[in-house]
Amino acid sequence: MKKIQSKQDYTKILDNIINHIEQSKLRAFSEVNKALLNAYWGIGKELSENASYGKSVVERLSRDLRLKYHGVKGYSVANLWNMKRFYESYNQKLQTVSGESKKLQPQSAELIFSISWSNHVTILDSTQSIEEKEFYIKMCIKEKWSNRELKRQLDSSLFERYMLADKPEKVTALIPKHEQKDLVRHFKDEYVLEFLNLRKEYSEQELEKAILDNLRDFFLEFGRSFTFVGSQYIINIGGRENKIDLLFYHRELRCLVAVDLKIGEFKADYVGQMQKYLAALDEKIRLPDEKESIGLILCKSKHHEEVRFALAKTLSPVKVATYKTKLPDKKLIIKRMEQFKIKEKKHSKSE
Repeated sequence: MKKIQSKQDYTKILDNIINHIEQSKLRAFSEVNKALLNAYWGIGKELSENASYGKSVVERLSRDLRLKYHGVKGYSVANLWNMKRFYESYNQKLQTVSGESKKLQPQSAELIFSISWSNHVTILDSTQSIEEKEFYIKMCIKEKWSNRELKRQLDSSLFERYMLADKPEKVTALIPKHEQKDLVRHFKDEYVLEFLNLRKEYSEQELEKAILDNLRDFFLEFGRSFTFVGSQYIINIGGRENKIDLLFYHRELRCLVAVDLKIGEFKADYVGQMQKYLAALDEKIRLPDEKESIGLILCKSKHHEEVRFALAKTLSPVKVATYKTKLPDKKLIIKRMEQFKIKEKKHSKSE
């Protein structure tokens, strides 16, 4: 019989077993969710194709279904209308005509049947175009958003901000990838930290304290895979104490994440300091089965060329991101989106 050599060996075995159990639970949930959404899709199809019968028929169907499936939730009048919207919203996206037969496109179907029904209803209630719906579906899958997280991102106009800040074709790059060589791509270019309730002027210490006081919401913005390790985390380098503002562990990536908080514009010097922290973490703290540590420098603002040159020769995985402490004005964003669409139309005509 093979003998366990150390506590670390046992911990690794336990982690592997827990991982198998959690993956099994996720697969079971996924299958149940797909079955439910397929049923709702079919009901929505029936209601759509027989829409001429009107409101009274839907109310009667709701009553009869609740009698038939006593105690089963989901057959209210409102939810039946949601099923009809669900089918009609994505029918064109999912279907392709081949002769007289219609077949589901596997990739699109996999996306739409991979998120919860509550998230679907929220997206249907809060979005307009099919592109916006698809964006939030992909983000729900990629970031594993709960309904609360999704609502928060919708309130912050994430889609509009993303479209204005970058090229629209990059939306398609949000489809989850099974393997990701560049670890820093798991982090966003900008974070919205409006929940910190900071004053107009604040110090780095006040920023750090506000994050620590609101860790739950901080994790909603940064992702569920984060685990808090410590603040002002001390690591000894050359006999001197060096303090990392915030240290996290990313369970999905299986690595330490050092966060450096800055209340002003990004400076190239910050990268050298972060590289020192990461090298020390990897040598002194990292466990043998963990991946190399990642550095995240959070600044109030940044100049893209300054960042590009500062990171050009960097071997360590470092991400420079900005943050906002106030949500952008939604009316202004919508106005800019309309201007953006007009420009796109003019551009396409000129081509």
